[in-house]
Amino acid sequence: MIALGMSLSLLAACTDEPMGSTVGEVPSGAAWQLVAYESCQDAIESLREAAKSVVGPYGFSDGPGFLVAEMDGSVLPPAPGAPERAAGTGEMTAAQDGGRQIGPAPGRTFSGTNTHESGVDEPDIVKTDGRRIVTISGGVLRVTDAATMTLSAFLNLTTATKEPVRYSPSDLLLHGDHALVLLHQAYPVEYNELTDLPRVGPEPRPKLLLVDLAGQPRIISELTVDGRLVDARQSGSLARVVVRSSPRLSFPYEQQSTEAELLERNRKIIDDAELADWLPRIEVTTGGRTEPTEIGCSDVSRPAEFTGTSMLTILTIDLTRTDLQQTSPSVLVADGDTVYSNGQSLYVASDQRWRLAWQGSRGDLAGRPAVEPRTEIYKFDTSGPGRPEFVAGGAVPGYLLNQYAMSEWDGHLRVATTTEGDRLLSRGGPAVPDERVQRPAEPESAVYVLAERGGSLVKVGSVTGLGRGERIYAVRFIGALGYVVTFRQTDPLYTLDLSTPTAPRLVGELKIAGYSAYLHPAGQGRLIGVGQDATDTGRITGTQVSLFDVGDLAQPTRLAQYHLSGAHSEAEFDPHAFLYWPAEALLVVPVQAPRAVTFENLRERAVSGAVVLRVGTAGISEVGFLQHPESPLFGTRMPIRRALVIDQTLWTMSEGGLMATDIRTLARLAWVPFE
Repeated sequence: MIALGMSLSLLAACTDEPMGSTVGEVPSGAAWQLVAYESCQDAIESLREAAKSVVGPYGFSDGPGFLVAEMDGSVLPPAPGAPERAAGTGEMTAAQDGGRQIGPAPGRTFSGTNTHESGVDEPDIVKTDGRRIVTISGGVLRVTDAATMTLSAFLNLTTATKEPVRYSPSDLLLHGDHALVLLHQAYPVEYNELTDLPRVGPEPRPKLLLVDLAGQPRIISELTVDGRLVDARQSGSLARVVVRSSPRLSFPYEQQSTEAELLERNRKIIDDAELADWLPRIEVTTGGRTEPTEIGCSDVSRPAEFTGTSMLTILTIDLTRTDLQQTSPSVLVADGDTVYSNGQSLYVASDQRWRLAWQGSRGDLAGRPAVEPRTEIYKFDTSGPGRPEFVAGGAVPGYLLNQYAMSEWDGHLRVATTTEGDRLLSRGGPAVPDERVQRPAEPESAVYVLAERGGSLVKVGSVTGLGRGERIYAVRFIGALGYVVTFRQTDPLYTLDLSTPTAPRLVGELKIAGYSAYLHPAGQGRLIGVGQDATDTGRITGTQVSLFDVGDLAQPTRLAQYHLSGAHSEAEFDPHAFLYWPAEALLVVPVQAPRAVTFENLRERAVSGAVVLRVGTAGISEVGFLQHPESPLFGTRMPIRRALVIDQTLWTMSEGGLMATDIRTLARLAWVPFE
């Protein structure tokens, strides 16, 4: 394994030149071995040259709000966020530390966050250890006692941090009496106390808050970093937080200047930039004292090909500590937008879609290196308590849907991608075709199997040609098996046998109307799908829950379907909203369905709630429909976003509060409002 910060002078020489591999090829091993900078001068010169090779008249992109669309012009929806396994069950044992209970309540069964891999937690807006429920909503962290079903404590983060976090997207991780709150600050908005209106704030700087939950919650340490929080994963007490940052360079627009003049001006700005403009700033505040985390030139590594427009930083947080101090974070000159981890390994993937779109939207392609439509993947070893160590890198053709498109099994990484057709639509319309980039005539999908070979993730097997003219809507890898859903007008569910990594094969296919956006294993050769039903022409008609029999890979069938006309569900794009409780064969899916507006009901334009279903071996039956009380603050029912189970109580969460119901009768037991 290759440590990020160590000198790699013994490795094969790498250059900053593009590799120029075509679609279907995986770059050679030497191309993916990371190289540490020999000196700070080497680092800044390399970064400047790389950045100048991709900068344009308007900076590093074609302008704000740049979107990549499908061939039919529809903008790609947000990628689903995460889960893959059923919520955990079984009795938990409470740990003891100096007589203070820091673990789960003994003898209780409860569900955790629906996550991709068992034993690897993911940030979400609600967490439980069986004795308390910790939520974050509207800039307030709340602790609810599960036994008494009452709010026991809360912490107003806006007041505690003296910063405008009310409108910041936020979620949390939990370990013992410590919660790690992640304030994404993706869209920095300040809250004006006088006018009660938001306004645009300063540059976004994500913040991590370590909160002590023993007694009244209090912030005991803060970490601020440049960039954007990509994602985080937690194994045991260790959390790995992935941050993506860009150089702090400003490219002002001058209307009177030509594009050639703007381009020359921007290259001069890059030439004048210092190394500090690239390195992310990390500051930790504990006990009122703020200290920066120093990142040395030798701590930064790069692959052979990079643009100099982005850096990945992986922070390691030990949730048993009382501070967030960092020692030598892992820093890589690369981009990243998708994180997958099975605990032992952490993968960060980055597609180059924005570079293709930027290339194709400009008329100055001459002399610029061709960029293939591919996804780059970086693997890190996270089996130890120290900082992640780079293991291998590689690339596959096409783009990922989300983290579920990756799965490690038996030492191999399986990756499902969609390669777009020969046209790429951007914000300004059809892109200028780039004949140097090889694409199929129409979109198609594939599953690649990668193995680690001498510092590279090398393709050892593949199944290509899936869903021609369509794109992937859902992926699920379960052991040696794989399931892929593609859609345009109908929903082919493909079944794959991946037991032989060098010879993966497509086994079966099921075509039905609509599509599944999330797939979940239900045991006994059953698979649950949540998505949208659709007409024969592909027009979606409302939420559908499907039960598939995939026991015979060659002949997958749909055993049952539940349809709610006109509805949609957050679980379709964020599987954290999905709850399947095997002990009761219970499935809870939050939904919103349109309602006709009348003079008597002008404010409630949609029916918001959660449908509760029972999933048998051969069918689906509706148990009931849950709704939260009307919010006095908003004058309407707030949409249910999450569900969890503690013993025989089903809890549901909305922005308005927590509701406890009997898991079998659905009788309301308590309502805990978020006031």
